[in-house]
Amino acid sequence: MPETGARVDPLLGFRFRVTFDDLPPAGFSECGGLQVETDVFEYAEGGGNSNVLRFPTRTRHASITLRRGIAGRVYWDWYDDVVDGLIRQRNGTIAILKPDGGGVAAEWQVRDAFPCKWVGPDLVADQSTVAVETVELCHHGLRRRT
Repeated sequence: MPETGARVDPLLGFRFRVTFDDLPPAGFSECGGLQVETDVFEYAEGGGNSNVLRFPTRTRHASITLRRGIAGRVYWDWYDDVVDGLIRQRNGTIAILKPDGGGVAAEWQVRDAFPCKWVGPDLVADQSTVAVETVELCHHGLRRRT
């Protein structure tokens, strides 16, 4: 009987860690925006009517969105500094942890990030939900490490 090889399961997205340079560790319930997109310039070559030539141009990185229950003011203070004109860019990592929690299965490095949007919680008197803040981070690059 032929061997099928080692089974490799996809990574699970619920066990992750987000850290930034000098900020204390913070738990997040959601992390989105790990997205990179390259614009394409299309050139219709004269006489070659069977296809359009396509060339890569600029690459854009989407903003990273982090959501968590309000547990302190570290991310508010970081954004408030931006409002006051003090831009503190920080490098960080977003890591998916192995299923057993012991080590990193995949990791992305974020370069020169700064908060560009902060959204406070929806407050509803007849519900007992967690007050959640959302922080959007603009950055200058995303690299996959592992």
